[in-house]
Amino acid sequence: MSYIPFRQRATEPELMDDYASGGDALREAHRHLHRLNRLFAASGPIVYGVDRLWRDAGRPHRLSVLDIGCGQGDVNGALLRWAEREGVVLRLTLADITEEACAEARALFRDEPRVTVERLDLFELPHQYADITVASQVLHHFDEEQAVQAVAAMTRSARVGCVIGDIHRHPVAWAAVWLAARLLSRNRYIRHDGPLSVAKGFRAADWRRIRDRLQAVDPHMRLEHSWRPLFRYCCRVTRAGNGGESGHTR
Repeated sequence: MSYIPFRQRATEPELMDDYASGGDALREAHRHLHRLNRLFAASGPIVYGVDRLWRDAGRPHRLSVLDIGCGQGDVNGALLRWAEREGVVLRLTLADITEEACAEARALFRDEPRVTVERLDLFELPHQYADITVASQVLHHFDEEQAVQAVAAMTRSARVGCVIGDIHRHPVAWAAVWLAARLLSRNRYIRHDGPLSVAKGFRAADWRRIRDRLQAVDPHMRLEHSWRPLFRYCCRVTRAGNGGESGHTR
Protein backbone atom coordinates (compact mmCIF):
# COMPACT_ATOMS: atom_id res chain seq x y z
CA MET A 1 0.00 0.00 0.00
CA SER A 2 1.31 3.38 -0.99
CA TYR A 3 0.81 5.00 2.43
CA ILE A 4 3.05 2.61 4.34
CA PRO A 5 5.53 3.42 6.01
CA PHE A 6 3.38 6.35 7.18
CA ARG A 7 5.88 9.13 6.68
CA GLN A 8 3.24 11.10 4.81
CA ARG A 9 -0.52 11.23 5.13
CA ALA A 10 -2.40 9.03 2.67
CA THR A 11 -4.37 10.93 0.04
CA GLU A 12 -6.78 8.22 -1.15
CA PRO A 13 -10.40 9.23 -0.53
CA GLU A 14 -12.48 7.18 1.86
CA LEU A 15 -15.68 5.56 0.63
CA MET A 16 -17.63 7.64 3.14
CA ASP A 17 -16.35 10.78 1.43
CA ASP A 18 -18.60 10.03 -1.55
CA TYR A 19 -21.81 11.71 -0.46
CA ALA A 20 -23.60 10.53 -3.62
CA SER A 21 -23.51 6.96 -2.33
CA GLY A 22 -25.17 5.86 0.86
CA GLY A 23 -28.34 4.12 1.83
CA ASP A 24 -28.53 1.04 4.03
CA ALA A 25 -24.85 0.13 3.72
CA LEU A 26 -23.78 3.56 4.93
CA ARG A 27 -26.26 3.52 7.80
CA GLU A 28 -24.92 0.09 8.79
CA ALA A 29 -21.37 1.48 8.64
CA HIS A 30 -22.27 4.19 11.14
CA ARG A 31 -23.67 1.55 13.51
CA HIS A 32 -20.54 -0.59 13.17
CA LEU A 33 -18.34 2.44 13.81
CA HIS A 34 -19.92 2.54 17.25
CA ARG A 35 -18.12 -0.73 18.05
CA LEU A 36 -14.77 0.52 16.81
CA ASN A 37 -15.16 3.84 18.61
CA ARG A 38 -15.78 2.05 21.90
CA LEU A 39 -12.90 -0.36 21.34
CA PHE A 40 -10.40 2.42 20.59
CA ALA A 41 -11.75 5.00 23.08
CA ALA A 42 -12.60 7.60 20.44
CA SER A 43 -14.50 9.70 22.96
CA GLY A 44 -11.46 10.18 25.22
CA PRO A 45 -9.82 13.14 23.43
CA ILE A 46 -13.17 14.93 23.06
CA VAL A 47 -14.09 14.66 26.73
CA TYR A 48 -10.56 15.63 27.75
CA GLY A 49 -10.57 18.70 25.52
CA VAL A 50 -14.06 19.84 26.48
CA ASP A 51 -13.19 19.48 30.16
CA ARG A 52 -10.05 21.60 29.70
CA LEU A 53 -11.89 24.36 27.83
CA TRP A 54 -14.74 24.29 30.36
CA ARG A 55 -12.31 24.71 33.25
CA ASP A 56 -10.45 27.51 31.46
CA ALA A 57 -13.81 29.26 30.94
CA GLY A 58 -14.50 29.26 34.69
CA ARG A 59 -16.56 26.06 34.93
CA PRO A 60 -19.90 27.52 33.78
CA HIS A 61 -23.06 25.81 34.98
CA ARG A 62 -24.54 25.71 31.48
CA LEU A 63 -22.72 24.66 28.33
CA SER A 64 -23.72 24.16 24.70
CA VAL A 65 -21.66 21.85 22.49
CA LEU A 66 -21.90 21.32 18.73
CA ASP A 67 -20.53 18.02 17.40
CA ILE A 68 -19.89 18.60 13.70
CA GLY A 69 -19.43 15.55 11.49
CA CYS A 70 -21.02 13.51 14.25
CA GLY A 71 -21.66 10.29 12.34
CA GLN A 72 -23.87 8.20 14.59
CA GLY A 73 -22.92 10.53 17.42
CA ASP A 74 -22.02 7.75 19.84
CA VAL A 75 -19.00 9.54 21.35
CA ASN A 76 -21.43 12.04 22.85
CA GLY A 77 -22.65 9.53 25.40
CA ALA A 78 -19.35 10.10 27.18
CA LEU A 79 -19.90 13.87 27.09
CA LEU A 80 -23.34 13.46 28.67
CA ARG A 81 -21.86 11.33 31.45
CA TRP A 82 -19.09 13.92 31.97
CA ALA A 83 -21.72 16.65 32.33
CA GLU A 84 -23.59 14.62 34.94
CA ARG A 85 -20.41 14.08 36.95
CA GLU A 86 -19.54 17.78 36.88
CA GLY A 87 -23.07 19.05 37.43
CA VAL A 88 -23.15 20.82 34.06
CA VAL A 89 -26.43 21.52 32.29
CA LEU A 90 -25.34 20.40 28.83
CA ARG A 91 -27.09 21.02 25.52
CA LEU A 92 -25.71 18.95 22.65
CA THR A 93 -26.31 19.56 18.95
CA LEU A 94 -25.18 16.72 16.71
CA ALA A 95 -24.64 17.68 13.08
CA ASP A 96 -23.54 15.90 9.93
CA ILE A 97 -23.67 16.57 6.22
CA THR A 98 -25.34 13.23 5.37
CA GLU A 99 -28.91 12.30 6.15
CA GLU A 100 -27.81 8.70 6.89
CA ALA A 101 -25.64 9.87 9.78
CA CYS A 102 -28.32 12.22 11.09
CA ALA A 103 -30.89 9.42 11.01
CA GLU A 104 -28.62 7.13 13.02
CA ALA A 105 -27.88 9.89 15.54
CA ARG A 106 -31.60 10.62 15.97
CA ALA A 107 -32.26 6.93 16.56
CA LEU A 108 -29.45 6.60 19.10
CA PHE A 109 -30.55 9.65 21.12
CA ARG A 110 -34.32 9.51 20.53
CA ASP A 111 -35.01 9.43 24.28
CA GLU A 112 -32.39 12.03 25.25
CA PRO A 113 -33.89 15.55 25.66
CA ARG A 114 -30.45 17.16 25.94
CA VAL A 115 -29.62 16.22 22.34
CA THR A 116 -30.84 17.63 19.05
CA VAL A 117 -29.72 16.59 15.57
CA GLU A 118 -29.32 18.89 12.57
CA ARG A 119 -27.97 18.51 9.06
CA LEU A 120 -25.20 21.10 8.66
CA ASP A 121 -22.19 21.77 6.45
CA LEU A 122 -18.98 22.26 8.43
CA PHE A 123 -17.84 25.06 6.12
CA GLU A 124 -21.11 26.99 6.46
CA LEU A 125 -21.50 27.07 10.24
CA PRO A 126 -23.03 30.21 11.77
CA HIS A 127 -20.76 32.47 13.79
CA GLN A 128 -20.60 31.53 17.51
CA TYR A 129 -23.16 28.75 17.05
CA ALA A 130 -22.29 27.06 20.37
CA ASP A 131 -19.98 27.49 23.35
CA ILE A 132 -17.72 24.66 22.18
CA THR A 133 -17.52 22.99 18.77
CA VAL A 134 -16.11 19.47 18.65
CA ALA A 135 -15.11 17.18 15.79
CA SER A 136 -14.17 13.54 16.35
CA GLN A 137 -12.26 11.79 13.56
CA VAL A 138 -13.36 14.36 11.01
CA LEU A 139 -10.23 16.34 10.17
CA HIS A 140 -8.32 13.44 8.62
CA HIS A 141 -10.87 13.39 5.79
CA PHE A 142 -9.34 16.65 4.49
CA ASP A 143 -6.03 17.54 2.92
CA GLU A 144 -3.92 20.05 4.82
CA GLU A 145 -5.32 23.17 3.15
CA GLN A 146 -8.90 22.01 3.70
CA ALA A 147 -8.06 21.02 7.28
CA VAL A 148 -6.89 24.55 8.05
CA GLN A 149 -10.10 25.97 6.60
CA ALA A 150 -12.15 23.45 8.59
CA VAL A 151 -10.42 24.30 11.88
CA ALA A 152 -10.92 28.01 11.24
CA ALA A 153 -14.63 27.49 10.48
CA MET A 154 -15.16 25.39 13.61
CA THR A 155 -13.32 27.87 15.80
CA ARG A 156 -15.34 30.80 14.52
CA SER A 157 -18.52 28.87 15.29
CA ALA A 158 -17.56 28.59 18.98
CA ARG A 159 -17.77 31.16 21.76
CA VAL A 160 -15.21 29.37 23.98
CA GLY A 161 -13.18 27.17 21.65
CA CYS A 162 -12.94 24.08 19.48
CA VAL A 163 -11.90 20.52 20.34
CA ILE A 164 -10.63 18.13 17.68
CA GLY A 165 -10.03 14.45 18.32
CA ASP A 166 -8.26 12.47 15.62
CA ILE A 167 -5.99 9.56 14.90
CA HIS A 168 -2.24 9.21 15.36
CA ARG A 169 -0.79 7.89 12.10
CA HIS A 170 1.25 4.89 13.26
CA PRO A 171 1.85 1.31 12.02
CA VAL A 172 0.63 -0.23 15.28
CA ALA A 173 -2.62 1.74 15.13
CA TRP A 174 -3.08 0.80 11.46
CA ALA A 175 -2.59 -2.92 12.16
CA ALA A 176 -4.96 -2.85 15.13
CA VAL A 177 -7.72 -1.12 13.16
CA TRP A 178 -7.20 -3.37 10.13
CA LEU A 179 -7.66 -6.45 12.31
CA ALA A 180 -10.57 -5.06 14.33
CA ALA A 181 -12.43 -3.95 11.19
CA ARG A 182 -12.29 -7.50 9.84
CA LEU A 183 -13.23 -9.16 13.11
CA LEU A 184 -16.15 -6.85 13.90
CA SER A 185 -17.68 -6.06 10.53
CA ARG A 186 -18.21 -7.24 6.97
CA ASN A 187 -19.35 -3.79 5.89
CA ARG A 188 -17.33 -2.54 2.90
CA TYR A 189 -17.12 0.99 4.30
CA ILE A 190 -15.67 -0.22 7.58
CA ARG A 191 -13.14 -2.61 6.05
CA HIS A 192 -11.89 -0.08 3.52
CA ASP A 193 -12.12 3.17 5.46
CA GLY A 194 -11.03 1.94 8.90
CA PRO A 195 -7.35 1.26 8.15
CA LEU A 196 -7.24 4.07 5.58
CA SER A 197 -8.39 6.57 8.20
CA VAL A 198 -5.29 5.73 10.27
CA ALA A 199 -3.06 6.23 7.23
CA LYS A 200 -4.73 9.62 6.72
CA GLY A 201 -4.19 10.54 10.37
CA PHE A 202 -1.67 12.90 11.92
CA ARG A 203 1.68 13.19 13.61
CA ALA A 204 3.00 16.03 15.72
CA ALA A 205 4.69 17.67 12.74
CA ASP A 206 1.37 17.78 10.89
CA TRP A 207 -0.30 19.57 13.78
CA ARG A 208 2.54 22.10 13.94
CA ARG A 209 2.11 22.90 10.24
CA ILE A 210 -1.66 23.25 10.65
CA ARG A 211 -1.07 25.51 13.67
CA ASP A 212 1.28 27.76 11.69
CA ARG A 213 -1.00 27.91 8.67
CA LEU A 214 -4.00 28.61 10.89
CA GLN A 215 -2.26 31.59 12.44
CA ALA A 216 -1.44 32.87 8.97
CA VAL A 217 -5.18 32.84 8.27
CA ASP A 218 -6.06 34.40 11.62
CA PRO A 219 -3.24 35.40 14.00
CA HIS A 220 -5.67 35.34 16.92
CA MET A 221 -6.24 31.57 16.67
CA ARG A 222 -4.20 29.30 18.93
CA LEU A 223 -3.95 25.53 18.44
CA GLU A 224 -2.49 23.21 21.09
CA HIS A 225 -2.18 19.47 20.50
CA SER A 226 -1.53 16.63 22.92
CA TRP A 227 -1.17 12.88 22.50
CA ARG A 228 -3.83 10.76 24.18
CA PRO A 229 -4.04 7.00 24.89
CA LEU A 230 -4.72 4.45 22.15
CA PHE A 231 -3.02 6.47 19.42
CA ARG A 232 -5.19 9.56 19.53
CA TYR A 233 -4.60 13.30 19.46
CA CYS A 234 -6.57 16.02 21.18
CA CYS A 235 -6.34 19.54 19.77
CA ARG A 236 -7.79 22.57 21.51
CA VAL A 237 -8.26 25.71 19.46
CA THR A 238 -9.20 29.08 20.89
CA ARG A 239 -9.48 32.53 19.42
CA ALA A 240 -8.61 35.67 21.33
CA GLY A 241 -11.57 37.98 21.40
CA ASN A 242 -14.24 35.30 21.01
CA GLY A 243 -15.80 36.90 24.08
CA GLY A 244 -19.33 35.89 24.89
CA GLU A 245 -20.26 34.09 28.06
CA SER A 246 -20.60 30.34 27.87
CA GLY A 247 -23.99 28.87 28.45
CA HIS A 248 -25.76 31.02 25.86
CA THR A 249 -28.12 29.35 23.47
CA ARG A 250 -28.95 30.18 19.89
